[in-house]
Amino acid sequence: MEAASDKQASDIVLMDARRVCSFADYFVICTGDTERQIRTIYEEVEHVLKQRGVLPYNHEGTLDSGWLLLDYGDVIVHVFAPFEREYYQLDKLWNEADLVLRMQ
Repeated sequence: MEAASDKQASDIVLMDARRVCSFADYFVICTGDTERQIRTIYEEVEHVLKQRGVLPYNHEGTLDSGWLLLDYGDVIVHVFAPFEREYYQLDKLWNEADLVLRMQ
């Protein structure tokens, strides 16, 4: 979450999904205002975790789709553009997950 915050991500949410999800323990959801910022947030999260020896199992999305995802197995990181964040409403979809932290 600090890596995303360092690159000016907004509305960063960490959710503990262990009670309600079988494929991941935690979701990190955040927003970047521009394609450049979304890419920068994504690259910084990947870079910081790679330095710690943590590599993603998978990644999905494209900049022009307004959504990028890093799948670390137990932790899934979503980086959205504002419109797509509002459209998909993952915060509401997973509202039964426990909110661990929200950074505006």
